[in-house]
Amino acid sequence: MRNARPRDVRRPGRPPAGEQGERVKDYPQVSVRLPRDVRDKLIALSRIRKQPQWRLIVDSVACYLRDLPDDERRKVEVAAERPARTTRRVSRAKA
Repeated sequence: MRNARPRDVRRPGRPPAGEQGERVKDYPQVSVRLPRDVRDKLIALSRIRKQPQWRLIVDSVACYLRDLPDDERRKVEVAAERPARTTRRVSRAKA
């Protein structure tokens, strides 16, 4: 018996576009405030390079780390391996 679905038929939706084929939707989100000129350059660079902004930021961080002295790079690697501490500010009502 033949398969009901031919092999060359694509599944609906966007293919995963993450670093190792993960869904980008599953990546944690981050919010940053940028000066307007830097934001405009990021948008322009994204258009010209035809790359998403998140990928440009990932590449930029990798380049920055590559240029650090070895001892600082090791410190960053050690710190990144530790579980991130989330700081929650709890507002306490004064009685």
